[in-house]
Amino acid sequence: MAQQQVFPTKGNLITTKKALSLAKLGYDLLDRKRNILIREMMSLIEQAKNLRGSIEDIYKEAYSALQMANVTMGLISPYCESVPIENSVKIKTRSVMGVELPRVSIDDEPLHISYGFNPTNSQLDKAYISFDKAKKITISLAEVENSIYRLANAIKKTQRRANALKNIIIPRHEGIVKFISTALEEKEREEFSRMKVIKKQKMQKLLKQQKE
Repeated sequence: MAQQQVFPTKGNLITTKKALSLAKLGYDLLDRKRNILIREMMSLIEQAKNLRGSIEDIYKEAYSALQMANVTMGLISPYCESVPIENSVKIKTRSVMGVELPRVSIDDEPLHISYGFNPTNSQLDKAYISFDKAKKITISLAEVENSIYRLANAIKKTQRRANALKNIIIPRHEGIVKFISTALEEKEREEFSRMKVIKKQKMQKLLKQQKE
């Protein structure tokens, strides 16, 4: 056993008590971190739920408008090719208890119609506007879902470390402290008993000398 491998000295007792105190402090900090991460994740899960509900309706509206544009205008591929590639997406990070979460942003500029109005109709405009909305909400959903994934991993790791401290490290140190304390107390009792015997022997020897 681990506690039998430690020599029972006061120095080892002090060292082990310090290690036990640090382990308990570490567990408290990990438990607090886990709770904060869980609250953050639950908040993001609610956001993701709302975003998923919205994005489904937006994509449905966009594809419906696109279908109507194809029906009323014929093949609209030439007009789609005139739409510029989106390259304003930026990714930064924010830290929550040491966990880096993404912050995805896009330039918030007025929507610019890049195709001509004469050969097109309102259905194409509606599809273009709807897909622009879908793009923005997709970016928001990607940020939230990626954050949830990272938080879930961090919570799992934090829980594993907290469990190791609670179920292995802390009980081990408590066992060592108990082992050393018991050994030292037994040693003190033996020393006390030995001193009493020595004192008694000295008293008897002194009394004998006085009688002589």
